[in-house]
Amino acid sequence: MFLTRVILRDFKNIAEAEVSFSPKVNCIYGSNGAGKTNLLDAIYYLSMTKSYFSASDQYVYAYGAEEATLCGFYRMDNGTEEKISAQVRRGGEKLFRRGAKTYTRFSEHIGLLPVVMVSPLDAGLINDSGEERRKYLNFILSQTDREYLRHIQSYNQLLLQRNRLLKEDAASTLLLETLSERMAPHADYVYRARRSLCEQLRPMIQDFYRQLSQGREGVDLAYRSDLDDCALEELFAREEEKERVLRYTTAGIQRDDLQFRMDGHPLRRCGSQGQQKSFLLAMKLAQFRFVKEIYGQTPILLLDDVFDKLDMQRVEDLLALVSTLDFGQIFLTDSNKVRLEKVSRSIDAPCRSYLVESGNITEP
Repeated sequence: MFLTRVILRDFKNIAEAEVSFSPKVNCIYGSNGAGKTNLLDAIYYLSMTKSYFSASDQYVYAYGAEEATLCGFYRMDNGTEEKISAQVRRGGEKLFRRGAKTYTRFSEHIGLLPVVMVSPLDAGLINDSGEERRKYLNFILSQTDREYLRHIQSYNQLLLQRNRLLKEDAASTLLLETLSERMAPHADYVYRARRSLCEQLRPMIQDFYRQLSQGREGVDLAYRSDLDDCALEELFAREEEKERVLRYTTAGIQRDDLQFRMDGHPLRRCGSQGQQKSFLLAMKLAQFRFVKEIYGQTPILLLDDVFDKLDMQRVEDLLALVSTLDFGQIFLTDSNKVRLEKVSRSIDAPCRSYLVESGNITEP
């Protein structure tokens, strides 16, 4: 599966663009703030029905525009062509279509066009709260397991109800127990899916990092959850008195987290910028392999400004890894044209280059 062409109008700073792509390597260069990342975000949006950089659509359309429109044409593995289009209107209305059919639920689209995005924003996976790491797990599983998406959405809806109930002065014990019973199967499914995913990703991440670092240090990943110790209903019963005082749910899968370590120490504290970036790249390459090998689809790989803070040896190791992954379509961005051209020559595949200037995209 690959993206053959995209048509954009008033998407962020891209007023109007129609661009055709190589089925393999696409190099996008230009100065900082020109719109390179916005082009990658449009490709991501067509796959995931939302921006990589914001949960809200209020920053998707150009300043002063009433709506943004996106349209992508994809060549699927079976040889057919899919047209995916989106309209994002000021005020919150959004339409997504596959061909002429409008989706009634955006979740029906997730997984059709798998994508892996690598961005400087990913540093939040290491340095920010556990919410960012849960999003990482949710992102992978929502693309590969429709049941997971249903369970996590149902759990979150019930969690909102439970928190509203706990804010009442005398929350009904019967209602709390009823909510606990309804939340338990969803929590159990999510917990088991996340643990299984981490068990599969862990050796992949370690292998990719070893190759990126030439074995100079070792890394590890561990999944931690309140459900490691007991089932959800037992957790809620144990925490009920405290929760009534605090007026919110203090235990559950919404507190799950990942621990990253390097040579036995917390990566956030002891890893250099280059080491942390190498770890993030290893995570994303593991995600790529997981989707490709286990679910039989090759994701589109979006590499946004990944060469910054990497020495040339790690850059060369990264490109060697990408070349051995039997990759599909890749989009690379960089503000350094010379470096990007050098990178593209090292990948033995058809390549096209694009210059982005103030939202205008040309093929020199």
